[in-house]
Amino acid sequence: MKDLFGKAILDYQTQHKAAPIITETNISEADEMEVAYLFRKFDKMPDIEQQALKLAKGRILDVGCGAGSHSLYLKEKNYEVFPIDISENAVKACHMRGLGEAKVMNILDVKDEKFDTIYLLMNGTGIFGKLKNCTTYLSHLKTLLNDNGQILIDSSDLIYMFEEDEDGGKWIPMENDYYGELQFIITYENEQEEPFDWLFLDYNTLQNACHANGLQCELLLEGDNYDYLARITL
Repeated sequence: MKDLFGKAILDYQTQHKAAPIITETNISEADEMEVAYLFRKFDKMPDIEQQALKLAKGRILDVGCGAGSHSLYLKEKNYEVFPIDISENAVKACHMRGLGEAKVMNILDVKDEKFDTIYLLMNGTGIFGKLKNCTTYLSHLKTLLNDNGQILIDSSDLIYMFEEDEDGGKWIPMENDYYGELQFIITYENEQEEPFDWLFLDYNTLQNACHANGLQCELLLEGDNYDYLARITL
């Protein structure tokens, strides 16, 4: 990958400006995201993110940390936090922001560590990619939790994006195994990233996947746009 998302983050960190990131999927048109949004302070974060951060405890792993805004807030609260991201450019920006402990790492490569809180925010189920990968990720995350640990994860139910048929049901194309499986494309400064899989998971499906992997799942908060925050425990 060209790491365009991370490049935009690093450009904003070093130049205090960046062109918008253009995102589009196989079910939605192109949309602009201002890179400054990734650098927001706690008071500018959505309710779901604020609530998740208020529930922090113990030793923390921030998965897909991006520009590090969640980790910075937690560090300011004197938590021991370990931010990781697969983007080398994003991690460079984190280092510049004072998160020297940030590492370029895939969550599946984190081994022999235990945490009290694991964060997967800003559609944390996205990294699963496909519904069939839920077991791979959940079973691995399970190995990283302390006995009383928690995984705080958010996502959205995309059912609202599909048209209703005459009977009030939803008309959903069948090219994917699950309607929340998307192909994402990112464009930045006229360069386009290779398409990648990104999973939005409705709460009931997440809960079922957790139970199948010996985990408990609790719905903590629902947002205004079919989004939600969940807590997963042993």
